[in-house]
Amino acid sequence: MPLARLDHVNVRTSQLQAMIDWYGKILDMQPGPRPDFPFGGAWLYCDGFPIVHLVEVEEEPAAIAPKLEHFAVSATGLEEFLKHLEAHDVPYEVGLPPGFPIIQVNFHDIDRNHIHVDFPTDESAALAKRGLA
Repeated sequence: MPLARLDHVNVRTSQLQAMIDWYGKILDMQPGPRPDFPFGGAWLYCDGFPIVHLVEVEEEPAAIAPKLEHFAVSATGLEEFLKHLEAHDVPYEVGLPPGFPIIQVNFHDIDRNHIHVDFPTDESAALAKRGLA
């Protein structure tokens, strides 16, 4: 039974519409088809796949030490992405994993979930322009 890929992440939120709006504005993920579950939520699509599943809860989930520290997606277009985050006042940090050919852009959604978007290292000129490389 070989595994193929991570299918989705499931995120509980008491700010459903604000989260839908944030993921749409910041990561261009749009709501799409979702089973008729007996609770509110949204499936947010990226490249035709529903990779973020939002589940609506009445109250903000209790602050606990997360077992899932972050989720990540890969992309191209680092320069445009950094400009986009900056235009929307989304703070970010750049990570350069030693010996691994990716550039990680780390940030948080409005519910404080950690996300990083990974770019190929051949796009590092965007970092040099900002004094980050």
